[in-house]
Amino acid sequence: MSAPVFSTLGCRLNAYETEAMREMAEAAGLSGAVVVNTCAVTAEAVRKARQEIRRLARENPGVPVIVTGCAAQTEPQTFAAMPEVTRVIGNHEKMQPSTWAAMQAPDLIGETEKVLVDDIMSVRETAGHLIDGFGRHRAYVQVQNGCDHRCTFCIIPFGRGNSRSVPAGVVVEQIKRLVGRGFHEVVLTGVDLTSWGGDLPGTPRLGDLVMRILRLVPDLARLRISSIDSIEADDNLMLAIATEPRLMPHLHLSLQAGDDMILKRMKRRHLRDDAIAFCEEARRLRPDMVFGADIIAGFPTETEAMFENSVRLVQDCGLTFLHVFPYSARQGTPAARMPAVAGPAIRDRAARLRAAGEAALHRHLDAQRGVTHRVLTEGPRLGRTEQFTEVAFAQDQPEGALMELRIAGHDGQRLVI
Repeated sequence: MSAPVFSTLGCRLNAYETEAMREMAEAAGLSGAVVVNTCAVTAEAVRKARQEIRRLARENPGVPVIVTGCAAQTEPQTFAAMPEVTRVIGNHEKMQPSTWAAMQAPDLIGETEKVLVDDIMSVRETAGHLIDGFGRHRAYVQVQNGCDHRCTFCIIPFGRGNSRSVPAGVVVEQIKRLVGRGFHEVVLTGVDLTSWGGDLPGTPRLGDLVMRILRLVPDLARLRISSIDSIEADDNLMLAIATEPRLMPHLHLSLQAGDDMILKRMKRRHLRDDAIAFCEEARRLRPDMVFGADIIAGFPTETEAMFENSVRLVQDCGLTFLHVFPYSARQGTPAARMPAVAGPAIRDRAARLRAAGEAALHRHLDAQRGVTHRVLTEGPRLGRTEQFTEVAFAQDQPEGALMELRIAGHDGQRLVI
């Protein structure tokens, strides 16, 4: 029978875990199955998961369909009730080799229990799952999972559990192996990355891990950090930003809003001025630093004036890459019980935020004309600068190479050579 078909929805951590599942399934000899790794961040994400399941079931008639991921963890019965679904497994179970070893196609269609989802809050450890990376250019290393915070809009802690860290020594050994295989860039990933170390002996911080990686893996050309909570940035992380050129000058910030009252109602741990001060300090330490950010449009109780504070945050923080999320109520979260903003207003505000983000990106692209960047090629016609800006090539380039290139201009979305 054919190899399992995997489909990933949602974040980079999900994509990482899909690759780990693929390797475990192949090692177990699983064949003739469809695996959908779902996202639960919004109600729309759950709807898309159900849509994807139906599509794959139509395209693979008679093949068992396994559903996992955050939506499967938070709403197992929703997916178990779908006639297309054969098995539902939780986020902890999906990362256990024993799960895949026991999941052969004949067993999947037998009398085995359909839902294999345990209490994610009881999980206390996160193992380091070493995978070969994505493509030949960039490797992702999971160093943390789960979240101890309870933002009022967020369902993810109930899908991922409490914060757990991968020990630094395990992380360093993984990165050494990846560099030995030829990877130039490694990205540290997790659910709440700046909480790394809080559950480890001595409670190290993310900055300690970054400095240790750069010290012990001298052949690593580029280290990148995925999304962080800026209010939790520690002294060593700021030191690394200031002194370590191999730490890439791009940070994606979990900001969510630019109005203090909305931030309080979200139960965030920072205020507007905290976000601005962090961006100013990081840019002072590293003048070429650029920022991405997540911002929610139309959070419950948000007035037009409150929304305008979020729009102004794009300029005040000097954001470059904006991820805009129209607010979507998640059943079981405190925000779902707050007075809602009308749907048309949410969509309008999301569109206006995206327009502000496009203008910010355009300003950044304009400023790169004539600048020489060190570009990592991700494909024959695509690469990224150290600031994570996409670069389009007119001619094929060797994949996975680091190249010094002078920027000629841009096409509105990407830099061009």
